[in-house]
Amino acid sequence: MDLQKHTAPTPATELRASDADRDRVADILREALAEGRLTADEHAERVDGVLHAKTVGELEVFIRDLPAGHQRPAAPAYTPVPPRPTPGAIPVEADANVVAVFSSAMRRGRWRAGRRLHAYAVFGSVEIDLSEAIFEYQQVVIKAVSVFGDVQIRVPENISLRGTGGGVLGNFEVSPLDSVDSDAPVVYVDGWAVLGNVEARPKRGRRVADILERVQDKVDRKLRKHLGH
Repeated sequence: MDLQKHTAPTPATELRASDADRDRVADILREALAEGRLTADEHAERVDGVLHAKTVGELEVFIRDLPAGHQRPAAPAYTPVPPRPTPGAIPVEADANVVAVFSSAMRRGRWRAGRRLHAYAVFGSVEIDLSEAIFEYQQVVIKAVSVFGDVQIRVPENISLRGTGGGVLGNFEVSPLDSVDSDAPVVYVDGWAVLGNVEARPKRGRRVADILERVQDKVDRKLRKHLGH
């Protein structure tokens, strides 16, 4: 009796879809909307389906009647993360300070990220959420210091993230992130955790939301232009 079990490989269309797969399809739909191949209602309906699709095959359904859906996606070219800002390129003084001493403080929502941000948590907690922030500069430096406290930093998943620091009986953890877009913002997290915690990582799913916002802005501009005539 043959005890070995031979299983056929899973078809590509039945593989689980990744965030990158969803982003690729969302980009195709965005271009189709801009080219007039889809109406705003059709686009909205398909994007909603993309967000809920679980397999690659389910995603392909939304672009099979579009020319771009039949093109083999090219592998993104690697672009190195820009080097750290040279001394003097970014002011020493922070554009904003977020401080929590025996308390909590946060900066999140739609806000403008400057070139430098300082976060201090002393027996407290600080949350810096850049997932919806407006980046006016490509390079942003965040100085994070935690003493018996906690500093949490979240960034969009389509930017680059780097960190330099350490912990003294504490935890300093920055999840490196590389964007395929050479013009994408780069966030550098510098700091120390003394009997505390400093953590920086991407906030998954924010890139999809950003795509939807850009598309909606384009639709709004078209409507205003049409109504203006």
